[in-house]
Amino acid sequence: MLLDDSITISTPEGIEIDLVLAGLGSRFLATLLDTLIQAGVIVALAVALGVLGGGFAGEGAGGWAEAFFYLSVFLVVFGYHVAFETLVSGRSPGKRAAGIRVVRLGGEPVGFLASVIRNTVRLLDFLPFLYGTGMVAIVASEKNQRVGDIAAGTLVVRERSGGVGNPAQVALWTSSITVTSEAVATWDVSAITADELRVIRHFLDRRLQLAWDPRARLAWELVSRLGPKVAGAPANVHPEYLLEGIVVAKAARS
Repeated sequence: MLLDDSITISTPEGIEIDLVLAGLGSRFLATLLDTLIQAGVIVALAVALGVLGGGFAGEGAGGWAEAFFYLSVFLVVFGYHVAFETLVSGRSPGKRAAGIRVVRLGGEPVGFLASVIRNTVRLLDFLPFLYGTGMVAIVASEKNQRVGDIAAGTLVVRERSGGVGNPAQVALWTSSITVTSEAVATWDVSAITADELRVIRHFLDRRLQLAWDPRARLAWELVSRLGPKVAGAPANVHPEYLLEGIVVAKAARS
């Protein structure tokens, strides 16, 4: 498939958004960088514990050192991706450098169980060597998924950057925005219908469950449709501020 293939997902707000799929090139780069980091950590542990010298450093501590080393190797190999995918918005250091991230099929962040599944099946993707099975699956699958992605219900998508009103700006908004009734006292929201208000509320209620890219594009799409109906709102405000302001203004006038 082409490197910049995309899929369209329909959201509960009735808006369709496109997710640009990561291809072999960016995924290979991310895997290479992550593997180098993992190898560096393992080598550093080996040096610290004296493994490279033919044994484990410390008299009488060889058994503990050996157990610690092998446990650490296991955690580095199997826990590295799970930790970054679940705690750092689907981005390991390699994925961050390559500009890609892991998300669920609906664009939501990856949960712990899904990450464990996709990274356990990584062993199958690696066969017969150098991710041969995984590369074939990425090329052959409709959504550029390796076997682990198919099993876990995940996608690897490209991040977007550049431009005014870029969705990447929403990555900084990790909590709810607070808008006071005084701040929206001069807004005229009479043109916003009850159905449109329900759509806004639905988005605001579930936005923290969305990955930043779908969240950003949903917010901008809603604002592009509903913003012109709001008179008196300040220009160039964050889209989620405008959406919350509509809800607050409607509540103040009800």
